[in-house]
Amino acid sequence: MNPPLITAEQRVQLLAVGEVRTAGRRIDPLPAVRLFTPDAHAIWLLAALDPDDGDTAWGLIDLGIGLPTLGTVKLSDLASIVGPRQQPVMRDLYFLAERPLSEYARRAQENGSITD
Repeated sequence: MNPPLITAEQRVQLLAVGEVRTAGRRIDPLPAVRLFTPDAHAIWLLAALDPDDGDTAWGLIDLGIGLPTLGTVKLSDLASIVGPRQQPVMRDLYFLAERPLSEYARRAQENGSITD
């Protein structure tokens, strides 16, 4: 069995940022988690989780087609994805954010992909 996409600690952090966003306050958080497909070049840097459903995550999405963008994705959908070699979406166990999400987004848009 694969490890969960997010840990309990990451869920708390994502929900806290989600609460701030839901309240309409501007925030430029650090991403809490990096998810990826080991066989399909897709990456998700997630920074918030919708407190109303606990499933809709917000962050930087790079599907490997040169158009990284800020957006939302459901964790339940990510959990069901498998790549061309039947590998599931995985959590980067060693990811530690070094900059705010806006900076990751700026760099990804300049490079056409998330590079770190």
